[in-house]
Amino acid sequence: QVQLVESGGGLVQSGGSLRLSCAASGRVFSGYVMGWFRQGPGKEREFVSAITRSGVNTNYVGSVKGRFTISRDNAKNTVYLQMNSLEPEDTGAYYCAASRALVLTTTSTAYDYWGQGTQVTVSS
Repeated sequence: QVQLVESGGGLVQSGGSLRLSCAASGRVFSGYVMGWFRQGPGKEREFVSAITRSGVNTNYVGSVKGRFTISRDNAKNTVYLQMNSLEPEDTGAYYCAASRALVLTTTSTAYDYWGQGTQVTVSS
């Protein structure tokens, strides 16, 4: 079992930045691929970014490439999402998730554990 707790959300103006954190407890954190997903108002939950166990490889949804950076610190059992140049379209609840998959995955069903989410609101 893995428990995930997100933090760092808030209200920011368009063009601003936020850094989300996701602290994990329970089983060995470094044994999981970690991902971030988001769900905007009236929208389906969508993949944002993922990072391999070692942190060497990452991927992103096209709309955030060049603006968001995922990273992890296995010593601190924490994964981060640095979000720059935020846009109103980035508004939503952001969730971190842990997967036992062997490779990076963008599919929500491949993730085994989920946090409760943290709200990000970007005003225009």
